[in-house]
Amino acid sequence: MTTLSAFSSISALSPLDGRYASRVAALRPLLSEFGLMHRRVQVEVEWFIALSDAGFDEFAPLSEAARGLLRSLVTRFSEADAQAIKDIEKTTNHDVKAVEYWLKSRFENAPELKAAGEFVHFACTSEDINNTSHGLMLKAARAEVLLPTVDRIIAKLGTMAHTLAATPMLSRTHGQTASPTTVGKEIANVVARLRNARARIADVKLLAKMNGAVGNYNAHLSAWPEFDWETFSQRVIEQQLELTFNPYTIQIEPHDYMAELFDAVTRTNTILIDWSRDVWGYVSLGYFKQRTVAGEIGSSTMPHKVNPIDFENAEGNFGLANALLSHLSQKLPISRWQRDLTDSTVLRNMGVALGYAVLGYESLLKGLDKLEVNEAALAEDLDSAWEVLAEPIQTVMRRYALPNPYERLKELTRGKAITRESIREFIHTLELPEAEKTRLLAMTPGSYTGKAEELARKI
Repeated sequence: MTTLSAFSSISALSPLDGRYASRVAALRPLLSEFGLMHRRVQVEVEWFIALSDAGFDEFAPLSEAARGLLRSLVTRFSEADAQAIKDIEKTTNHDVKAVEYWLKSRFENAPELKAAGEFVHFACTSEDINNTSHGLMLKAARAEVLLPTVDRIIAKLGTMAHTLAATPMLSRTHGQTASPTTVGKEIANVVARLRNARARIADVKLLAKMNGAVGNYNAHLSAWPEFDWETFSQRVIEQQLELTFNPYTIQIEPHDYMAELFDAVTRTNTILIDWSRDVWGYVSLGYFKQRTVAGEIGSSTMPHKVNPIDFENAEGNFGLANALLSHLSQKLPISRWQRDLTDSTVLRNMGVALGYAVLGYESLLKGLDKLEVNEAALAEDLDSAWEVLAEPIQTVMRRYALPNPYERLKELTRGKAITRESIREFIHTLELPEAEKTRLLAMTPGSYTGKAEELARKI
């Protein structure tokens, strides 16, 4: 059996760390195990500092120098630090305890901190540290990667909607010829949906708790029974960590907010799957052309091909992302009694799920940058679809109470080849005011687009 000497991008099991590593690099320091360790250190440091300010006789407020040293452990946290924690974990076989021991080891040359060392991780269960860390990881990923990337897509599509607002296009409801629209209006529809979806992602409150082994502050109160631990915990979470306090939990924060966030991302991805498939179809119809890239090969045997691969890649990766995100949102809120460990291993895949989403966004953006509208193909399609004017003609006939308008147009158009001439001949037979006849005679499939241009320009 073949064995590989060391891990590399070629030997990575996940393409996110292999073939596509560069395209999801922005997520790696945030949602990797390094990112989790980094946030654990941040939470432990902020809890420790807060305890020093709580007014306990046994733990005086830390000096500014000590606070600076502690917070520098967070701001300067490095891969070497993360590896040092992993090395400690080899002995402890417990990842959160390894962080605690690593922090205490950094106090050796700081007498003030060393003397207070037992207040590191004081009264905390591991999940007090983990759930806050996950909240901080998701906060950073949302603010620094997810929303900015979705915003790039919205901005790109918004520009296209305005640029192509007046470019007429035949609609195809049920895949069949239908009332014309404009390219810009169809893109504006996607922009409107994405803006709503983006707001849902942004509006999810990221919850956290620091209330001990089963959510009741048992250990905390055993040490200082008269102290208001709930208010203290809320202050640390909301003021120092800038998350939202959840007062009612079991050992774990129940992850309902995660389900809400992942469902919001899934909804966004679903909208973009819809759009990716539509663009794929428009490329197939010739409505869009794709700019070629020097050196690229579309087919190993058919030299002429320029395939819509970016939209296909986007669709495939959105599908993977949604499958994982859906599992996360359905599994994470479920925990047996006060705690089981099924969430722990699943949570380690947040970066994988969101990584495939980001990969989909990047593929879609790459594809959009290659698109060119083929106005000749659009115009040719419209000029072959004079039957679409049956709708406005019968609607005007209804206005003037002409008999059987729908039935007469159905007889004229259904299953028959309709030309400009046959439509004009029919209009001439109608007992309509001359101004209305003139208006109908001037109408073409390309001009019958309603408010499409106006709506596209307003987005």
